[in-house]
Order: sequence, then C-alpha cells, then structure tokens
Amino acid sequence: MSKARAEAAAGAPEIVLRYLQEQNRPYSAQDVFGNLQRDHGLGKAAVAKALEQLARQGRLREKAFGKQKIYFADQEQFDTVSDADLQSLDAKVMALTAEVQSLQQSCRHMEAELKELTSALTTPEMQREIQELKEECAGYTERLRNIKTATNHVTPEEKERVYRDRQKYCKEWRKRKRMATELFDAILEGYPKSKKQFFEEVGIETDEDHNVKLPDP
Repeated sequence: MSKARAEAAAGAPEIVLRYLQEQNRPYSAQDVFGNLQRDHGLGKAAVAKALEQLARQGRLREKAFGKQKIYFADQEQFDTVSDADLQSLDAKVMALTAEVQSLQQSCRHMEAELKELTSALTTPEMQREIQELKEECAGYTERLRNIKTATNHVTPEEKERVYRDRQKYCKEWRKRKRMATELFDAILEGYPKSKKQFFEEVGIETDEDHNVKLPDP
C-alpha cells in the first residue's frame, strides 16, 4: 500500500463520520465508498472497515436488512425539533419552492426573449436591407417610367388584328389536319401494314412527332 493510500485509510473513520453526520441519512458501505472515493481516494475496504469500527464504538448506528447493512448518524446528537419548528421549516420550503418556480418561469421568458432578439436583424443589417430595398424600388420605378413613356405601344386595333389572325390560322390548321386524317384513314383501309409503317414509308411527320399541340379554340 502506498504512503498516500495508507494515510487516507488511517483518516477514513473521521472522514466517514463527518460525511454521515453532514448528510444525516442512511447509506450502505457501497454508497459511502462511491460518494467519497473521488474526493478522498478511499478504498472500498477502508470505508467498510471504518463503518464497522464507528458502529462498534457507538459513534454511528448500524442496521441490517438481510445481508445488507446501512449506517447512519446517531440522532441523539442532534437537537430535538418541535412541531412548530417543523411547520416553520415546511413553510420556508414551500416559500422557497414557489420562489424557485417563479425564477424558473422568469428565466424561460428571458431565454425566449433573448432567442427572439438574437434571431432579429441588427441595426447595421437593417440599414443595409433598407438601402437595398430603396435601390430595388428605384429600379422598378425607372422601369415603370420607361414603359409609360415608350412610343412603341401596341394599339388596340393591332392587338385585335393579331387575335383574328391567330383564330384564322388555327381554324385552317384544324381544317387541314382533319382532311389529312380522313385521307389517311381512307388509304389505310386497304393498306396491308400498320399506320406507323405507312407514315415511315411515305415520309409523313405529324404534330406529335415534333411535340406540337394545336391551341385551344
């Protein structure tokens, strides 16, 4: 055993006794070892030995539950607490609990407000965005002015003429397509091959071959 480990083991009873008195609650040897090992470097055997020694000396109380033993501080060393004192402590606990809940709620509100402020634009960012919007607005204003002052507007008469021409050409398109379809159907009645083969041999290309669709009337 190293010198440091030996010194820790020698001081184990006082360390264990002070810990159980401060906590004033029952613990098993395993619990005490787990709670003190990190801070004091006590070994499991040293803790168990210290607990047994303190119990023999009457400085700690020991109670067995089957194979398990628990240890706790002698309650006679603590001042007796009256019912009035207990009620006062309960009231303080309730008041402190309410205060904690109020503070937690305030923290949640402040965190939400902080999150909102963090996600908002800063003053320089807002100034830059305002400038960009002003420039964009000025561009649209200039574009609108140019459109209004342009001299090459389409007159209502020209617009009407374009619509009439469109209707005329679409009507002629439908008429010729119908005539061609009727002609092909008549030929195909006595043609020994399929319609597709006929189109390939003659070299006929349809609107569908070029993804062309007749406009709606």
